[in-house]
Amino acid sequence: MSLPLSSLRSDDATPVRPAPFVERVFGTPRFHTEGDIAALTFAADGTVLAVDEAGVLWRWSGEGRLLARHFLSDLETLWCFGPQGELLASGNDDLILWETATGQLFRRIEQPSDQSAWVTAIAFSPEGRLVAAGHDNGWVRFWDVASQKFLGQIAAHASGAVRQPVSAVAFSPDGKWLATAGEDRVVRVWDSDSHQLVAELKSHTDRIPALVWSPDARLLISAGWDTSARVWRPPHPDPLMLLNSHADQVHALAYSPDGKYLACADSDNDIYLWRDPETAQRGPILRGHTDEIRCLAFSPDGRQLASAGLDRVVHIWDVRDGQLLAGPNPKGRHSIAVIAGTPLRLASSAGSKVRVWDVASGEEVAPTHLCPAVAVAASSDGKWLGIGGTDHYTQLWNAAEGTLHASLEATKPPIGFLTFTPDGKTLLHTSPTDGLVWLWACETGQPELILIEAADACTLEAVAVHPNGRWVACGGIDYLNTGERDGAVCLWDIPTKEKLATIDVGVTSLAFDPQGKYLAGAGLDDAVYVWDAATQETVFVFGGHLHAINVVVFDPTGSYLLSGSDDGTLRCWDVLSGRTLVVRELDSPVQSLAFSPDGRFLFCANGNTTCYQIDFQKFLED
Repeated sequence: MSLPLSSLRSDDATPVRPAPFVERVFGTPRFHTEGDIAALTFAADGTVLAVDEAGVLWRWSGEGRLLARHFLSDLETLWCFGPQGELLASGNDDLILWETATGQLFRRIEQPSDQSAWVTAIAFSPEGRLVAAGHDNGWVRFWDVASQKFLGQIAAHASGAVRQPVSAVAFSPDGKWLATAGEDRVVRVWDSDSHQLVAELKSHTDRIPALVWSPDARLLISAGWDTSARVWRPPHPDPLMLLNSHADQVHALAYSPDGKYLACADSDNDIYLWRDPETAQRGPILRGHTDEIRCLAFSPDGRQLASAGLDRVVHIWDVRDGQLLAGPNPKGRHSIAVIAGTPLRLASSAGSKVRVWDVASGEEVAPTHLCPAVAVAASSDGKWLGIGGTDHYTQLWNAAEGTLHASLEATKPPIGFLTFTPDGKTLLHTSPTDGLVWLWACETGQPELILIEAADACTLEAVAVHPNGRWVACGGIDYLNTGERDGAVCLWDIPTKEKLATIDVGVTSLAFDPQGKYLAGAGLDDAVYVWDAATQETVFVFGGHLHAINVVVFDPTGSYLLSGSDDGTLRCWDVLSGRTLVVRELDSPVQSLAFSPDGRFLFCANGNTTCYQIDFQKFLED
């Protein structure tokens, strides 16, 4: 199996360099935005649309390639897409309509000067002819989209002097009814033509941030901050079912067009799929977001669900099996590997499949788009490229020839971490769920050794091989806190299969310096530890990071130690003195680092799926 170089070309535009020391950016942020995502939808052509709170409209292909970006306005606080994503509504004290194809303002609907109120909720009618706006004075107003004609208003949550803001509005799919929710914790259903009250639904004990109808308009679902989503059959006044499996708050709702799934996002950043809300029959639970989920949207065929929010990345899920199809790497942090030789190449695991670039030209080259991966690693001579899969297998590629050499099967998926011995003859990979480290002979594709409980009954987060080729350091996290520790680093001797030492410190990354004197680890307490490799005595503890440290690496000379963190910073220390030399702030979490063999370039794998090529001398001096 091989891939010709000439058939592979990059489809990414070259982004603006984020800092003077960044020589090149590889890839574009796939499904990532620069602000918290406020609204989301699938367009009729299958593209994905989102708008962030900074007022930027984004359009991506189904795989996450950025197709267009328009700055609309940063004055609006609320956004809502119309049917099929053709129009976008925004609100503050006025209601504004935008064309998503061009990003141009379509209509500005000014509120009556004597009835001015802030827009707190927006909904389009199913055919897009009408738009309803809820306000902070409890009123809901109706407008004709084409003519901007005012069609009437309802005192939905306003009675006399008591006026509660409207928190959600939703038209039924047949256009017959409009449901409203207010800060009075009541859901009301109205005839959308006559504006007469049809039902008053009282049951929630906390805020109601979202409403959605089933496609047949038979059921109404309300999301509550009282741990539940509630299922109603208007005009019946009592709920049919309370969906109580959620965390403290349910934030967002969506119903698939085919009626097969109800999606509910809660304050644990989980999405519950319900196959039958009336009987509380549950489907998969979708986990992967790292912050609050603000919006959900199903594809027109109902097979995919898009989700987004405060972590600024769109996730695309297959609702049938709950698998993450696109967005961030679903199984691990963004991993990179430098493939030595001419041309120098960079491999990345961030996208839906492994990508490889020519460092000098920035063009995508073979072998690329191979398979989904948790991790990648390259041998020091550039001969081998290892790809740790989301399944049982590590794929071992002959990087020079672009051919698949062997598929190495572990006991349990996914493959967690990869590295090669310094001579490039042996590949090591972890099977995190069973605590095993496998050592494979590259030429034969056969296992040579398996280290059992390689990190002393901890999860396996990192492996590093000493320059002598004999010692292997395995580190992980002790989630059960056995022995009152947060994890452990174990040092093994390969020829004798003997465990030489155990350091009771949990780590997410490990690295030996090129001379083999020091072992560095990224601790769970946001500190970098440096130990004497021979005695395991602590030499330095470096602090300064504000969030989790994902990676530590020495430069090829062994003079510098660098760390990258979720706080978006790169830190560099002088190894001999322990002095902090440089702290650089980047525009995304730093998930992996790798040096070119000559130490001229530092490559940075970012949380937004891009990679930076950094001139290391400029990095130190600027």
